[in-house]
Amino acid sequence: MNEPPATRTELMRRRLQRVRVLARGAVPFVAGVIAAFVALLLYGALFPGPHLITQSEVDESIAQAMASATPAPAYSSLVYRVIQPSLVLIQSQSPEANGDIAKGLGSGVVVDDRGDILTALHVVANADNIQLTFADGTKSSAQVVARQPENDIAVLRASQPPQQLVPAVLGNPNALRIGDEAYVVGNPFGLYGSMSAGVISGLNRSFRRPDGGQRLQGLIQIDAAVNPGNSGGPLVNRNGEVVGIVTALLNPTEQEVFIGIGFAVPITTAGGAVGSPPV
Repeated sequence: MNEPPATRTELMRRRLQRVRVLARGAVPFVAGVIAAFVALLLYGALFPGPHLITQSEVDESIAQAMASATPAPAYSSLVYRVIQPSLVLIQSQSPEANGDIAKGLGSGVVVDDRGDILTALHVVANADNIQLTFADGTKSSAQVVARQPENDIAVLRASQPPQQLVPAVLGNPNALRIGDEAYVVGNPFGLYGSMSAGVISGLNRSFRRPDGGQRLQGLIQIDAAVNPGNSGGPLVNRNGEVVGIVTALLNPTEQEVFIGIGFAVPITTAGGAVGSPPV
């Protein structure tokens, strides 16, 4: 026998039952999706990912690093540190024919462990009183123990040298070339420990002092500033080695001011006064 056709109400009831069955089967899947999503949210909150650096942050970091970087010292400052402990201030007094006392000012440099000091002879030529001031502040009288009039070089020795002498390192002036760095260290106008920088501007020069004295030969020409008080001080190369003793400045006027040309006696010549062997 054929069953009577289902009514509309029964059809709706059957469809609802099928939907409930499907829904009950989908619940575990949906719950799993939700749980996974919640887990991802929790993980992101507990373990955030790396921050992506912006270009502005990069620029700011570079600027801060450059601002905090300590620049290297100037090369000339390193040269000064090497030679300054060997520098000597020389003050002299010389009697004049009229009974007055002439005061002299110059520079010198300690060149050996005995405490021998090289300087320019004209700084102490007629002095009957020579006073030295060393780099550590020690003061002492001194005597001339050797002279080279033909090279304007004198050797001084202190009566009471400092406990610790720091001899300068002597260089090789024969290795100098025009254009090499040149540093003059001394006491211009009594300004202790001054330094000027320039280049070697000539070699094997000759010069006669304005007073008509001995003509000096084989001099080193420099354009590092030389002024009264620099005489007798060291001419130093880029390694901090003494390559000459400052002797004169050239000025065609009667003013003793620097116009760009100074002269130094090579240390191979000056060093002979203290018995130093040629380099």
